[in-house]
Amino acid sequence: MQVDSLIQPIKAMRMRYLPLLMVYFAYGCSIFSGIGESFFVKEQLNLSAESLIVIGVWLSLPWNIKMVFGQFVDSLPLFGSQRKAYIYLAAILMVCGSLLMAGLAGRWSFVVALAPDNTLFFISSLLTVLGVVLQDVVADAMSVEVVEREGRPQENIDKDLAMVQLLGRLSLSLGMFLVAGLGGWLAQVMSYQNLFLLTLVIPLISITGILCIRLDKVPRKPINKTVLIGGLIYAVFIIVIGLSNIPFAQEIVFVVSLVIIIYLLKSITKELPRDLLRAIFVAALMIFIFRASPTAGPGAQWFMIDVLGFDKAFFGTLSQIGAFMSIVGMWFFARLITEKSIAWVLLWLTVAGFLLELPLIALYYGLHEWTMVYFGFGARTIVLIDSAIASPFAQLAMIPMLALIARYAPKGNAATWFALMASFMNLALTAGSLFSKYLNQIFVVTREVVDHSNDTISTPANYSELGVLLITVSVIGLLAPLIGIIIYARFAQKSKSLKCAKKSK
Repeated sequence: MQVDSLIQPIKAMRMRYLPLLMVYFAYGCSIFSGIGESFFVKEQLNLSAESLIVIGVWLSLPWNIKMVFGQFVDSLPLFGSQRKAYIYLAAILMVCGSLLMAGLAGRWSFVVALAPDNTLFFISSLLTVLGVVLQDVVADAMSVEVVEREGRPQENIDKDLAMVQLLGRLSLSLGMFLVAGLGGWLAQVMSYQNLFLLTLVIPLISITGILCIRLDKVPRKPINKTVLIGGLIYAVFIIVIGLSNIPFAQEIVFVVSLVIIIYLLKSITKELPRDLLRAIFVAALMIFIFRASPTAGPGAQWFMIDVLGFDKAFFGTLSQIGAFMSIVGMWFFARLITEKSIAWVLLWLTVAGFLLELPLIALYYGLHEWTMVYFGFGARTIVLIDSAIASPFAQLAMIPMLALIARYAPKGNAATWFALMASFMNLALTAGSLFSKYLNQIFVVTREVVDHSNDTISTPANYSELGVLLITVSVIGLLAPLIGIIIYARFAQKSKSLKCAKKSK
């Protein structure tokens, strides 16, 4: 029985799943240049921790307007195609982003003349993100459509929908695993320009699936004007606020985004039963709180580089171990996380996540010096073990929610449905980024910044407040999700009591 459970992902694989799995695989491979990019930003660009967090907030916004892409994919065929053409368009955007980044790193004259370096970095990142988001929208829609439904009981369909989500997460982690160590090593021995040029392979990977497999035609639904117009107004609003440079622009965008997404979700789910809507809403609220937990920001990585002496190759090793453990974790815990409730899964992930934050806090206060004296191992060993244990949790947390979304996706509107729910979930990450920004303003962490024009230090390194920042983030990351889980548990108990009361009557 246990052996059968372990080989279940292999048994569940179908050739019709290949196109969407290749998109997820390419998405995983996109971390290839991540380590080199982190060092490039640190060494070549004059960006503070707060500035990088701000850029991260803006780059998260394409994920939050996925409903616009979803409407295009569902209702506006491109050259007669609702799937293939959008995959190709996204690949072109990713290629442009990679070329722009390579030109910035290689100081190509026609590229650096276009805009300041920091602006070029942002535009390059934005093009890449837009390409990834568009491909993700198509893959999400296909994850509902590839499951065979004709003449099958709903229970089997639901199991296959959950398994497709699991296979997608496995493909993502496999891509990350295969390139993580290589990316770190190449960042050590190769120029940044050539490293970024190598990322041109990633868009090619994403289109291999649709080149090999013929996709079935999907029903074309008329455009939902509420969703499309609302999404476009939302996009214009974001651009105007972003360019106006008004105070609290990110906060305004977040609040308006949240209101719009909730309204659009209400418009597209009005046909669902009331009890089901309540259950989905409370579950989504719980996961929103879980995903909105803040992080320490880039200061923690700077500390590892400057104080602990971690290099590019070691970060590559960490990424590779993390990706491998994600695969192992999803493979072995697949049955557990698909059978247990979302609240149960998030509870043990929250507690485990808090415990696994403690080693980094201890490293800041010198744990590695003590372990080196008494046990003969230092910071690298501690971080390797901690990373290996912690890695599977982020992917495990997503599978129950993705399966829930896929189960209730309306036929012919799958891309829009997935996009709206994903936008809601990604707004949680935006909330976490804003929270992280506030914490970084309270507990200021700076890295050493060198002015290369005269080789002088323009900003000295200061990690004196990093310890308090790490502790604060860990405590919030424990308490906030627990509150969400309690709310969900009370709702579930109340719903159960009402059902029992109705049956007794």
